[in-house]
Amino acid sequence: MGKRVAIVGAGVSGLASIKCCLEEGLEPTCFERSDDLGGLWRFTEHVEEGRASLYESVVSNSCKEMSCYSDFPFPEDYPNYVPNSQFLEYLKMYANHFNLLKHIQFKTKVCSVTKCSDFTVSGQWEVVTLHKEKQESAIFDAVMVCTGFLTNPYLPLDSFPGINAFKGQYFHSRQYKHPDIFKDKRVLVIGMGNSGTDIAVEASHLAKKVFLSTTGGAWVISRIFDSGYPWDMVFMTRFQNMLRNSLPTPIVTWLMARKINNWLNHANYGLMPDDRTQLKEFVLNDELPGRIITGKVFIRPSIKEVKENSVIFNNTSKEEPIDIIVFATGYTFAFPFLDESVVKVEDGQASLYKYIFPANLQKSTLAIIGLIKPLGSMIPTGETQARWAVRVLKGVNKLPPPNVMIEEVNSRKENKPGWFGLCYCKALQADYITYIDELLTYINAKPNLFSMLLMDPHLALTVFFGPCSPYQFRLTGPGKWEGARNAIMTQWDRTFKVTKVRVVQKSPSPFESFLKLFSFLALLVAIFLIFL
Repeated sequence: MGKRVAIVGAGVSGLASIKCCLEEGLEPTCFERSDDLGGLWRFTEHVEEGRASLYESVVSNSCKEMSCYSDFPFPEDYPNYVPNSQFLEYLKMYANHFNLLKHIQFKTKVCSVTKCSDFTVSGQWEVVTLHKEKQESAIFDAVMVCTGFLTNPYLPLDSFPGINAFKGQYFHSRQYKHPDIFKDKRVLVIGMGNSGTDIAVEASHLAKKVFLSTTGGAWVISRIFDSGYPWDMVFMTRFQNMLRNSLPTPIVTWLMARKINNWLNHANYGLMPDDRTQLKEFVLNDELPGRIITGKVFIRPSIKEVKENSVIFNNTSKEEPIDIIVFATGYTFAFPFLDESVVKVEDGQASLYKYIFPANLQKSTLAIIGLIKPLGSMIPTGETQARWAVRVLKGVNKLPPPNVMIEEVNSRKENKPGWFGLCYCKALQADYITYIDELLTYINAKPNLFSMLLMDPHLALTVFFGPCSPYQFRLTGPGKWEGARNAIMTQWDRTFKVTKVRVVQKSPSPFESFLKLFSFLALLVAIFLIFL
């Protein structure tokens, strides 16, 4: 009988963790406090405690070929950027295909996860759960926590003088569901992340006036990149990643800024980030520039003061009448069912080795999956974390001594900028390809490009120069998927199948016709001269 593993949460990382446990012969039991799977991607009209909440119009920021599970592509008729309803359907397909549902206990809240009295020997945990007002306790050999970091809204009201006197409506973006509430209202959105920008754009179609307040600016890019390709299929390649990491940081940031400003000069739109050295998460929004240039959204600096029916922005004394304030100010995270001695959260991060394992435990039998912000999709990141974590929990892979892990964690917390590549200095940030390759190395699943170049040069060149899609993570090693090569070689076909629905006969240009005629005449002259 395999080791019993408790999994907390049935979102994208929880589902991957169940599957990884089954692949390694472990016995997973997943506890999900809501009545269905999907986590963040399951839209509900009301906010549910302890679960991430999204608004109805949410669309993925990473395209389907880059954000799928590594051995389960999205249906080819799905759009490249997937609406939340279809994303949820994909997760249900995944759960059904790999028979995961029977391992999930829905409407079951995890109340506490504590070490057993003999933990230093057994490494076991006591998990107390609540289902239909009935509390139960069970012993597990290991625990995987997959609750994410978008459940506790950060609402810094103390930073906004006068907010208590405001007579209008204000709420955190977590509460937002539909734009109808903004009809004919004067709206202020505070915070220029993806949610804040989306809400401002949606509000601008119905509201009387919309302000988007940002303290530090942001890089805004479109999902549609060069020649209409999905942005991450162009940006996220092994070749480009190697090139970026080989250049000094100032050069990389300058080149990136130049590229982004080719689409939209951020200075002219009041969007330019104040700190252009440290990488800040891209804001993906195709509509924002159009809403700004047509006077539907007004970019403003931070708030100086809030009054009864208006606000005053910094660098101006003018009062702007406001009816609704939306705080898109992000989230904090916590693990209320875990004691601080197990995982302590400080300054927006936890002391986790490789963002997964608590560095101070005597036995490495608890893993946190999905507590990371890579410059890439969360699904393949969490899935790769789970693949390695499960093998550690099983005892196949070993972790270094605690002092080595603690040193690595402390070094990361110092947030010292490097000399080369992009600067990932914010809490939980990581270089997507570099991080995943490191985890794949631990399980002997990292693609070997040199041997691949000898055995299958076409595949090797596609893997290196093409999109770093998740299928690459299943080419070799434990969990190898036989369909990985074909999925890689056909990824562009699936990308264009949903957009290239009208076949247009290409009419040759006069220059092209002339060139062909000239080449034919030159060939005739050459033949004539040879046989003359």
